Amino acid sequence: MGKSKVLVVGGTGYIGRRIVKASLAEGHETYVLQRPEIGLDIDKLQILLSFKKQGAHLIEGSFNDHKSLVDAVKQVDVVICTMSGVHFRSHNILLQLKLVEAIREAGNVKRFLPSEFGMDPARMGHALEPGRVTFDEKMVVRKAIEEANIPSTYVIANCFAGYFVGNLSQLGRLTPPKDKVYLYGDGNVKVAFTDEEDVATYTIKAIDDPTTLNKTLYIRPPHNILTQSELIQKWETLSGNKLDKISISADDFLASMKGFDLAGQVGVGHFYHMFYEGCLTNFEIGEGSEEASKLYPQVEYTRMDDYMKIYV
Repeated sequence: MGKSKVLVVGGTGYIGRRIVKASLAEGHETYVLQRPEIGLDIDKLQILLSFKKQGAHLIEGSFNDHKSLVDAVKQVDVVICTMSGVHFRSHNILLQLKLVEAIREAGNVKRFLPSEFGMDPARMGHALEPGRVTFDEKMVVRKAIEEANIPSTYVIANCFAGYFVGNLSQLGRLTPPKDKVYLYGDGNVKVAFTDEEDVATYTIKAIDDPTTLNKTLYIRPPHNILTQSELIQKWETLSGNKLDKISISADDFLASMKGFDLAGQVGVGHFYHMFYEGCLTNFEIGEGSEEASKLYPQVEYTRMDDYMKIYV
């Protein structure tokens, strides 16, 4: 069998552009949805044109034009959606319902990977308000996919290193703190960190793999399952800079939510589940699921020691 033709929806975004790159690198005929809604956003247009230069095909299509979505989907075997679901960018999870309907009508898609790439929403039924909307909406999309009998794979990528590693998992910043670092509780809850390029590589590996069909693919490379304390220690060793550590209790951390806007409140809730509750690692990957680094040992994933070197 030849390699699947791939359509990436949300290809100019943070994870989407990496998936386009990985798809091209793996030799897939790669298509990217070009939405007229980008208007005068020159940065997005130039990203799209750079994809075209690298060999990708641009397909015009809009979520406001059902026929255009159906026509786009009919040209490929696999659809990967990477539309944003975070409140500090844009929150568009339910727009995917239009894409699900287009895939159902087209009837030719062998695999759909909806916009997941974070925590497993199926395990977050207890999540705190207001951040639970992210998980609730992803489950609405999953329900629509399953009711339409669309073959799928859900990719759970856990903590993107760009947002959680360089900043030592501090809220409100992306670079390492210089003097003090806030520790969530005792800092000893295990968290799964992933390099975004590796997320894209594993995702593309999975699309033609029968092992991942109608399953959840967790990206939990063993060397990147670390506590916040271990992450800080790695940074201190690399940088030679010892930081003052200030522990925040779970109650105090949740109380801080009152001082934030909606996006900040969502962030506090998600951080609580990851760094206090341990929702990324407090379960075994069981039946109906696979772990990417075990499934594709040929991928030399980036360890967080190496990832952090760029910040020194």
